[in-house]
Amino acid sequence: MTGFRVGPVLAARFIERPNRFVVRCRVPRRGVVTAFLPNPGRLWELLFPGATLYLTDDGAAGEGGTRRTRYTAVAVERDGMPVFLHTHLNNALARHLIEAGWLDALKSAELVRAEVSPAAHGPGPRSRFDFLLRENGAEVYLEVKSCTLFGGEVAMFPDAVTERGRRHLLELARLAEGGTRCAVLFLVHAPHVRWFMPDYHTDLAFSRTLLDVRRRVRILAAAVGFRVEGDGLRLAGAPRTVPIPWAYVDREARDAGSYLLILELRRRARIAVGGLGDLAFDPGYYVYVGSATRNLAARVARHVRVRKTCRWHIDYLRRHAAGCVPVPIRSSRRDEGALVDALADVFEPGPAGFGASDSTRPTHLLKSRENPLDLPAFHAALQRFRMRPPDIAAES
Repeated sequence: MTGFRVGPVLAARFIERPNRFVVRCRVPRRGVVTAFLPNPGRLWELLFPGATLYLTDDGAAGEGGTRRTRYTAVAVERDGMPVFLHTHLNNALARHLIEAGWLDALKSAELVRAEVSPAAHGPGPRSRFDFLLRENGAEVYLEVKSCTLFGGEVAMFPDAVTERGRRHLLELARLAEGGTRCAVLFLVHAPHVRWFMPDYHTDLAFSRTLLDVRRRVRILAAAVGFRVEGDGLRLAGAPRTVPIPWAYVDREARDAGSYLLILELRRRARIAVGGLGDLAFDPGYYVYVGSATRNLAARVARHVRVRKTCRWHIDYLRRHAAGCVPVPIRSSRRDEGALVDALADVFEPGPAGFGASDSTRPTHLLKSRENPLDLPAFHAALQRFRMRPPDIAAES
């Protein structure tokens, strides 16, 4: 059952990610190296400075052809456990599990071939899907997704907007309407999670589409884990089916809730902030907490824009910020005040009264010397609100 292995691997320390598909890291006795990262996700919760990465050394094969890098990042360590990052090998893992009969929901399925386009068999979508299976005499098209976003007992997908993933769902649904069996398998790379959900905070359109197609397309989630063994990484134990709380997702996946704005000031500034008057802001990072009972996406998009009429306190600060990273937190609850309290345990308070004209909190602006996205404590606080287990949420 643990026959799937990747290696040999080298342990390295993460330094930075210059672009989506490249990381720089330090390898003992080899110095700083550049590695190919076959994963376009944000990976905010994994790629912290100093995190342990596991690399394969591809030698001349890596540096030849279309690649300039000799190394490939295949996993990153979190809480002492390697989290599998290699989205290309994710399909090889899915194939291994299907052929070995270790996925409970697909025990009776046999793999026919990989990389299949239904268009080859007649009119219809032209996308290629990962696998064609045969189950009880019927063909099944299967799309496989790699899920590396998790916190506590909850895993979510995607961690970045994926219009391609949404298109795959719609095309599978159209095939299903014509009588073809279709399924999507999310391989969750966290063996301990109890729940899987679409990440409606990050990609509401994908999440609502997944909800819409779930009665035509079989949606499956299975948790897997890896361990370091010798000089490689090996699948650790049997995959486990993870339930999806559809009713909870349907309730929460709405365009309302709270949001954070992460802004960077690169130099000291004195800013006139509406009724608060002139305020001095030191260089660093600022986190603003807001909410919207409807049209959350539009509210956040407005805040991100620089050119606009200043209406809220944050609009004045946004004009001077070098960048603005929005972090939506969609919810049927009013979490704005609780978010301020949680972040106040991580960051310093900003100016009194900022964004708090209708709040009992002294300020809705927090200050950080470091980029909050590089701080595990920030993500731990954020995950309490973004990855709330449905059974806990029902009790609170």
